[in-house]
Amino acid sequence: MATSPAPLSRALLLLMATATGLAVASNYYAQPLLHSIAEYFGLTSAVAGSIVIAAQLSYGAGLLLLAPLGDLFEQRRLIVVMIAISTVGLLISAFAPSLTWLLVGTTLTGLFSVVAQVMVPMAAGLSEPEHRGRVVGTLMSGLLLGILLARTAAGFMATLGDWRSIYLLAAALMALSAIALARALPERQQHAGLRYPALIASVFRLFAEEPVLRLRSLLGLLAFCLFALFWTPLAFLLSSDPYQYSDAVIGLFGLAGAAGALAASWAGRLADRGKGNLGTTAGLLALLLSWVPLAFAQSSLAALLVGVLVLDLAVQLVHVSNQNAVIALRPEARNRLNAGYITCYFIGGALGSLLGTQLYQRHGWMGIVAAGFVIGAIALMVWWWAERKVVQVRVA
Repeated sequence: MATSPAPLSRALLLLMATATGLAVASNYYAQPLLHSIAEYFGLTSAVAGSIVIAAQLSYGAGLLLLAPLGDLFEQRRLIVVMIAISTVGLLISAFAPSLTWLLVGTTLTGLFSVVAQVMVPMAAGLSEPEHRGRVVGTLMSGLLLGILLARTAAGFMATLGDWRSIYLLAAALMALSAIALARALPERQQHAGLRYPALIASVFRLFAEEPVLRLRSLLGLLAFCLFALFWTPLAFLLSSDPYQYSDAVIGLFGLAGAAGALAASWAGRLADRGKGNLGTTAGLLALLLSWVPLAFAQSSLAALLVGVLVLDLAVQLVHVSNQNAVIALRPEARNRLNAGYITCYFIGGALGSLLGTQLYQRHGWMGIVAAGFVIGAIALMVWWWAERKVVQVRVA
């Protein structure tokens, strides 16, 4: 059972995109600050990387356990409560006296910042079917900008104060977004007619029943693994020779990838025209080719910037194409379909973060590049195999 609120206005869409970006940004403030946090608490680079891994794993757990609640509870109230709890996690991180407390704050924030993935299906449900791809693309633009600009904001705030400053600012912005959404969102109830255990079990059942969900989830996992594989160890590369950059300068590299937000809108429009597969193919090819300039990132700033731009454009093309394909499968189960897909997506991010910190410590930047080429090739082969299978079925 679902209510039928007024259509989604442009102002409300932009507010939801902004809130989506702020929520997801909460998981990425630590990345450009890892070397500063490591120095503050006396940690190795691998141990400091556990902060990023905790954020990714808790976000993945929240996607599986909390995001499906959008098919059970009134969505406006659920969104506001989840933002409030995520804000508490940011405050714990801001005042953390030890790595343990920082991990507690990071985990709490990660769990409830999945509110972004409650807003995406809600916005899709409020939009007209012919504009759904554009709406999802707009929210994904906000999400990507949040991920990338989080690094810039963290570096800037660390320069003004220390690494804790960004968590205080983020908590204030999250609180403001909760107030704005409480006033602007319409009430929307979409009850799946299931109790909570059955609701969670139905996510796994959807994987068994929907081959498109399985394929797109695997592609999303591999794409975001590559994204995290690059971004997690980047702070260590840029803080060492020959760059020796400060936190603020490292954070500015988020701006180089922000152009990827343009790909979200483009991918959404391709999906509206029935060309989502073209966006997927282009994204996966670019994802593999991005590692060519990144192979020279240790000695060439220009190559690094080109690689960042292509990588982030590619990840966003693949992601928005995936998400539109998944959400279109069953309108009555959008939150659960999206939760299943995004859970796999952020498991890929956690794997990429873990792989990135371990490879960088053992094999340096070229270990990262080698892994990037291998995973990018696997993703492209999976997509080629799936498309070939579809063609064979049509011919038969």
